Amino acid sequence: MNSAATARRLALSSMLALVATAAACPLASAQDVASFYKGKTIRIIVGFTSGGGYDQYGRLLARYMGKYIPGKPNIVVQNMPGAASLKSVQYLGSGAPADGTTITTFNAGLLTASLMTPKKVPVKFLDYAWIGNISEDFRVCFTWNKTGIKTWEDFTSRPKITFGNTGIGTSAYVDDRMLSELFGVKMHMVQGYPGSADKRLAIERGELDGDCGSWTSMPDDWLRDKKITLLTRFSKELAPGMPKDLPYAGDLLKDPHKKQVFTFLTAAALMGRPFIAPKATPADRVAALQTAFDKTMKDPDLIAEAKKEGLTITPMSGPETEKAIAELYKSPPDVIADARKIAEE
Repeated sequence: MNSAATARRLALSSMLALVATAAACPLASAQDVASFYKGKTIRIIVGFTSGGGYDQYGRLLARYMGKYIPGKPNIVVQNMPGAASLKSVQYLGSGAPADGTTITTFNAGLLTASLMTPKKVPVKFLDYAWIGNISEDFRVCFTWNKTGIKTWEDFTSRPKITFGNTGIGTSAYVDDRMLSELFGVKMHMVQGYPGSADKRLAIERGELDGDCGSWTSMPDDWLRDKKITLLTRFSKELAPGMPKDLPYAGDLLKDPHKKQVFTFLTAAALMGRPFIAPKATPADRVAALQTAFDKTMKDPDLIAEAKKEGLTITPMSGPETEKAIAELYKSPPDVIADARKIAEE
């Protein structure tokens, strides 16, 4: 065989080897992810104490997601309360493993707070890997029946309304400030409650008049036994089981500018139950987690358990949620500035 023929054969062999290697890459990559997760434990960090809505959703996800991740790792929940769940978010960039074994769920109110009060919430939520969002946060405001408040007019005319908060930046905090600044409610806010479960106990003891919170976290007996008066909802859409005559707060506002500010401040509720991972997490593991999340949201056993627990499942994929966050970060400066005046006090 002459040298030219030998060179052609070597070139052909090299080309075939490259093709074979390229064809094997997806399989090898998948195998690498499975090999990594096999025998591992993933932690879902919940930014609040146990018993509240974020904890419920975190534990629900933990019970089902593992079987859809290559390698079928174990998943556990760890509560990390602090600074209205900001501590759990900041942990992802200062100490948490960025290898695909740490996921955090946090109060979505921090999303708008990061734009309005960046010094108090010094994070940019585009700097995280978005795994997905389990459900929109269908939020309602209510009062305990022993207060004697029966209507929206009763509520807005009271000389003092006492609600509790876990900290500045939470959804409930912003809700209360909107009630005060946009709707004229004479609000007195008591800070320092560790979580929503603690606030519920304070309401039952008569320390607080009521609250604004997630519809899915409402105690069954409160609704069944009519222990509370529902006043308004902050979501445009009605959640399953929500009274059809419960008014949308945006419709109670007549001033166009106030409506714009209200829309911005309630935007984070769409991403109500988010899950993120460190940005430095390897891309193939992020993709595996996102895919597993999407499959978990369709798991019939998870859906059945969520229904039994009264939890809504209206999921968004990781890429969809990240796109919505990117749009939020494009909000006009004047709208953000006016919203800041409400949220930062």
